[in-house]
Amino acid sequence: MDQKILSLAAEKTADKLQEFLQTLKEDDLTNLLQNQALKGKVAGALLRAIFKGSPCSEEDGTLRRHKIYTYCIQLVESGDLQKETASEIVGLLMLEVRYHCIYGSLHKIPYVNHFKHVFINLFLSLSFSSTRWDQQYVIQLTSMFKDVPLSAEEVEFVVEKALSMFSKMNLQEIPPLVYQLLVLSSKGSRKSVLEGIIAFFNAVDKQHSEDQSGDELLDVVTVPSGELRHVEGTIILHIVFAIKLDYELGRELLKHLKVAGQQGDSNNNLSPFSIALLLSVTRIQRFQEQVLDFLKTSVVKSFKDLQLLQGSKFLQNLVPHRAYVSTMILEVVKNSVHSWDHVTQGLVELGFLLMDSYGPKKVLDGKAIETSPNLSRMPNQHACKLGANILLETFKIHEMVRQEILEQVLNRVVTRASSPISHFLDLLSNIVMYAPLVLQSCSSKVTEAFDYLSFLPLQTVQRLLKAVQPLLKVSMSMRDSLILVLRKAMFANQLDARKSAVAGFLLLLKNFKVLGSLSSSQCSQPLSVSQVHVDVHGHYNSVANETFCLEIMDSLRRCLSQQADVRLMLYEGFYDVLRRNSQLANSVMQTLLSQLKQFYEPKPDLLPPLKLEACILAQGDKISLQEPLDYLLCCIQHCLAWYKNTVIPLQQGKEEEEEEEEEEEEEEAFYQDLDDILASITNRMIKSELEDFELDKSADFSQSTSIGIKNSICAFLVMGVCEVLIEYNFSISNFSKNTFEDILSLFMCYKKLSDILNEKAGKGKTKMANKTNDSFLSMKCVSSLLTALFRDNTQSHQESLSVLRSNNEFMRYAVNVALQKVQQLKETGHMSGPDGQNPDKVFQNLCDITRVLLWRYTSIPTSVEESGKKEKGKSISLLCLEGLQKVFSAVQQFFQPKIQQFLRALDVTDKEGEEREDADVSVTQRTAFQIRQFQRSLLNLLSGQEEDFNSKEAVLLVTVLTSLSKLLDPSSPQFLQMLSWTLKICKENSWEDALFCKSLMNLLFSLHVLYKSPVTLLRDLSQDIHGHLGDIDQDIEVEKTNHFAIVNLRMAAPTVCVSAAPDGLCLEACYLPLLVLSQAEKVLEEVDWLITKLKGQVSQDALSEEASSQAVLSNHPVEKAIIMQLGTLLTFFHELVQTALPSGSCVDTLLKDLCKMYTTLTALVRYYLQVCRSSGGIPKNMEKLVKLSGSHLTPLCYSFISYVQNKKSKSLNYTGEKKEKTAAVATAMARVLRETKPIPNLIFAIEQYEKFLIHLSKKSKVNLMQHMKLSTSRDFKIKGNILDMVLRDEGEDENEEGTASEHGEQNKEPAKKRRKK
Repeated sequence: MDQKILSLAAEKTADKLQEFLQTLKEDDLTNLLQNQALKGKVAGALLRAIFKGSPCSEEDGTLRRHKIYTYCIQLVESGDLQKETASEIVGLLMLEVRYHCIYGSLHKIPYVNHFKHVFINLFLSLSFSSTRWDQQYVIQLTSMFKDVPLSAEEVEFVVEKALSMFSKMNLQEIPPLVYQLLVLSSKGSRKSVLEGIIAFFNAVDKQHSEDQSGDELLDVVTVPSGELRHVEGTIILHIVFAIKLDYELGRELLKHLKVAGQQGDSNNNLSPFSIALLLSVTRIQRFQEQVLDFLKTSVVKSFKDLQLLQGSKFLQNLVPHRAYVSTMILEVVKNSVHSWDHVTQGLVELGFLLMDSYGPKKVLDGKAIETSPNLSRMPNQHACKLGANILLETFKIHEMVRQEILEQVLNRVVTRASSPISHFLDLLSNIVMYAPLVLQSCSSKVTEAFDYLSFLPLQTVQRLLKAVQPLLKVSMSMRDSLILVLRKAMFANQLDARKSAVAGFLLLLKNFKVLGSLSSSQCSQPLSVSQVHVDVHGHYNSVANETFCLEIMDSLRRCLSQQADVRLMLYEGFYDVLRRNSQLANSVMQTLLSQLKQFYEPKPDLLPPLKLEACILAQGDKISLQEPLDYLLCCIQHCLAWYKNTVIPLQQGKEEEEEEEEEEEEEEAFYQDLDDILASITNRMIKSELEDFELDKSADFSQSTSIGIKNSICAFLVMGVCEVLIEYNFSISNFSKNTFEDILSLFMCYKKLSDILNEKAGKGKTKMANKTNDSFLSMKCVSSLLTALFRDNTQSHQESLSVLRSNNEFMRYAVNVALQKVQQLKETGHMSGPDGQNPDKVFQNLCDITRVLLWRYTSIPTSVEESGKKEKGKSISLLCLEGLQKVFSAVQQFFQPKIQQFLRALDVTDKEGEEREDADVSVTQRTAFQIRQFQRSLLNLLSGQEEDFNSKEAVLLVTVLTSLSKLLDPSSPQFLQMLSWTLKICKENSWEDALFCKSLMNLLFSLHVLYKSPVTLLRDLSQDIHGHLGDIDQDIEVEKTNHFAIVNLRMAAPTVCVSAAPDGLCLEACYLPLLVLSQAEKVLEEVDWLITKLKGQVSQDALSEEASSQAVLSNHPVEKAIIMQLGTLLTFFHELVQTALPSGSCVDTLLKDLCKMYTTLTALVRYYLQVCRSSGGIPKNMEKLVKLSGSHLTPLCYSFISYVQNKKSKSLNYTGEKKEKTAAVATAMARVLRETKPIPNLIFAIEQYEKFLIHLSKKSKVNLMQHMKLSTSRDFKIKGNILDMVLRDEGEDENEEGTASEHGEQNKEPAKKRRKK
């Protein structure tokens, strides 16, 4: 039959075919069509023949067409046909839709729209059946659907089908498909489109990074990095373009990422691709602020999460390591090299936003809160550093934004002079360091900034000029502009402007070398790491530099007639000039010598040898320092020492011509004169008495009179000169006994003046006394001096050193100066004196000093030293320990990368072979060795009698141990040993020194949190505290536990202030309860953070039911850990709420922490409300936790609240008895209100917890409220007896009033009645 139909269809006319078809039944045709279609043979030809024999002009033909058309749709929808057959049938049916005019004439058959809808259903059925889309037709198919009316479900189907094809297509084919999907998203499913695109490229990026970090052979198979980045860039452009046309798409993007961030899962949703997309969206004004604010918040949140993880072993075990937002942003910067120009502007804006928002802040005293970049552990400091890195890396990659970055940095430096801008100056220095030649094109911007130098603070000027110094070497025009500005500033009215000019000129002298100057390797100090060597000077330039430098020297000589501060800057800078530009030595030294001669008495018999009167300027009653003579001598001494140690040895090693030898002899004679002057000053200073300076004890040092101010200035000058001469004589002594005796004589002069000033300062509170803290001894001198005093065992030196060693005051002075230098390093990041700003030299001196102090303290314990002699002030051993504590802190703060080298330097080994073997020893092992020494010292201290206990030493030892323990690897056995030792000390030793116990407990907690959670520790401590302080119910006797011997009544209870206490000392109350509560607060913070993470992972908005149930299963270990933590904390609070804590901060803190406990429990209950929707139940241990909270905590909380309120009312009544002291009553009432404020918050938290428990009971079908008792009714109640008593008291008071006031009351009554009318 099919063959006959096909043969009739082949004829020219269709008459015979129509006749034949009319003879057939409809079922025969459909069965025939079904058989041929299933066989996949001639179904298409047969269908064409049937349509040809069923003309639309006849009613029978139209009905037959409709019947066959409908049957074909059902046939295709069944999914039983082969792909080719189904496609052929669909094509024929599409052609039939065009004959819609026929259908309009028949009333019994649906019209055109019906057939269009039927066709669309047909095509969708074909698309979403088992039939797969062909890869080469995906783009065309997706494009077609944008012109077809679709329902929301149909759009979602098309989007899912297209997204599923991403993984099967070539990368280059994806951008056109993404474009079509974005166009289609205007019909709906915007969220699905964005999520699918971002998820796909997140997976591709992750796979690509794994391949890159894995086997190199994989690179042959995987996608080239450049191709992938170009495709991502194109897609980002498509999305941004679509957002410009459809703002709803942008809102959906931000909503999707913000919701993920709020659920604590932003790290999973943010990726390099999504961050690059967001940064590109910032080009749209409407979304710029929102996107940048979201990224800023995400960065800080990421750093806070990192900080929380690093400080808790509990969290590290539960939360896997993942990439952080900061790493992703820097990866975006790296990827932007692949023509991602649309990202660069967003990167620049984000970088400056982070630096502006999280840079160092100004505090009340004007100083900035800054930390070394090596150990900037605060999230805000990390964010600021990230902003600087973004800008620096963007500057390196993208030339188009270089000028903008430089301009914005300079604008902030100039316009924010009153705010801390060190982070911008560091960025500027790094930018210039990277490419000084490239920045020549931006030199105009730098030159403009020079015009504002006179108005900037001195420190800003110094750092700015130091940062742009490499540019001055490659741009002569910039150098000339700077010189003009500095010359104008030299004669400005403002003192700071003149000081800035001196700083600028000194910088130029350091960096423009004259021909013949020593190379950096020959100098005593290499160039600073922050400087760049841009050697573009040939022979001619070096010769020209000589004239240039001599002109600057002439300008600087004029400064010697200006204020003391300007001269001081000059003296402090000359040493660095000599070290960096040795050919200027003669010019500098002649300048210094001529200046010194103005204040030097050349006659050898005159005492004193210096004209101190000439150093002081008197303008009427105003007395001020005109010449800082001590700084002048210090500068001469250091320059002279540098010349002897550097230049002379080099000259002696060469064979010179006669003329050169004559010149050298002249120079040597010149320096010999300086030596002679210093020697003469030394001899005459030793012979001089204080009366020669008019500075004996009878002199006036008060700051209220001009004579007193003058004497104070002279005293400080003499002390400074003594220190300078001490260092000079020590440097030339060669261990001569006579020279050491001279040093001791100079020190005695210094000591007498220091004692007089301290005595006067104690009486008159002289402000000038603080200046004695600044020592003129250099760090190198201090290091050498301490080594000679404590470690020099050379036999030939012993006799001479015994002169200095016999004077304990001098040795204490040397150690004190070392402490001052280290403290200065901690506060400012550098030290005063030569080499004080060279990190390498400072580090080397620190190593030498630490080695000496460590040997001295461990060799001669404090107890041995103090038993021998009783002197005022701290013992030398105690000073050494204090110095060690400061050094360990400073090294970790500023020299973190050199910790290994520092610890190795502390091991005194003379054999090179042993040193090479020790090179492989880890930091943890070396630290453990040092820790054992201090542990022995602390044990020796604790083993003695309590009356001999040295509290200061004990606290310092614990501080040192705390500092060293930070260097231990928490996973090492040494760390576990340290923790066990500390735990043992706390359990077995009982001391009543609260400060020592507090520091020891802090050490224990800091170690314990890096090993495991401290909740069990807190529970044991709470039981001990409860036992010592007693119960809130006085009738109950608490059984005392003794988990920790360190917990005693003095440690747990407040210290009572007694009027007879020494020095009126009143220690802080309740050390231990406050300490354990602060630790419990940290644990609650960690648990709350974990719960937030869990909520994000099982959010119903983001996961299907199946995925949600899988997430619940994977979260089981985390849930169990959370419940265990809260259960143990609950027992901790169970003990404390029964404890009779004293009023004050303890009670206040406990109430606040209880409120946080219930808030955390509520968060956990709400999480299980979310989980119950998918899993349908809650775990048994959660039921136990709820039961425990209802039986062991909530009832006791209400009892504790009553206890607190009763205690407050009693204290208020006691104060109220004294009616005459109204101020005391008001103060007591204010204190009661303040301390009872947390009570309503706690009650509300409990009620919220119970409210959500009721909801959870309904969801889980578990009665969780059976263990919860009804809350105490806290409504307002009128107590009749108390009301009668108050009214009676008021009545008595009224009876005491006069009759006049009674009449006044009566006169007011009619007025009140009138107001009522």
